[in-house]
Amino acid sequence: MQTPVALAHEAIHETAEKILLTAERGKVLDIPAGEGALALRLINLGFEVYCCDLYTEFFKLPETEIKPGNLDEKLPYDNNSFDYVVCVEGLEHIENPSNAFREFARILKTGGTLIVSVPNIMNIEERLKWLFNGYTSHFKPLSGEALDGIEKEHGAMAKMALHINPIGYSEVRYLLEKNGFELKKTYLDKPKKNSWAYFPLAGLIKLAALFSSPNKRKSRWTDELNSDEVLLGGNTLIFEAVLING
Repeated sequence: MQTPVALAHEAIHETAEKILLTAERGKVLDIPAGEGALALRLINLGFEVYCCDLYTEFFKLPETEIKPGNLDEKLPYDNNSFDYVVCVEGLEHIENPSNAFREFARILKTGGTLIVSVPNIMNIEERLKWLFNGYTSHFKPLSGEALDGIEKEHGAMAKMALHINPIGYSEVRYLLEKNGFELKKTYLDKPKKNSWAYFPLAGLIKLAALFSSPNKRKSRWTDELNSDEVLLGGNTLIFEAVLING
């Protein structure tokens, strides 16, 4: 068996593994599974792992089931099939994240756990890049020239390389709650090396937020958006949520 290579940052897989380390063992769906690097971690933890991906031909765990599936469409699983769904480095590549969250809620058992990751477009460095450039480092303009370059580099897997949906904390939380999930915790992948340079500006942003009323801050998730995990976080946000109303 070839050892699968992580297509996401190792820190994201490590965080997902830590979240599930002490969880009760059960059935897990890993989507998109890539080569199977995260699936292998979860198998080694003792979970019963199933995988799904657009590009099943690149999967490298021959003894693990993988089905072709598209997060923009209905997934090939029955209702209430899984205790856990893990979706890292997937939502930013699809056209309709709303569909993906509906599908997660459909195939999870009530009380099941969902772990999803998205690029952190709301940390202070990315906010400044948006201010000066009009786009973040994760979601650059997809001009014809840019698309040609991506297609030449990735060929048939170009869709996997495209970041087309700048989904952030607010949209993820809205879609979680809309589909019956309760957000338990938000994690960063790993701290940025230069985050200390932004401490003064981050402090100013947090101070300015205190001039809003508590009700306004609560209704707009101001404190969450200015938390260290988001404002001073790394390249990726990881969400842990539980399906309450399946």
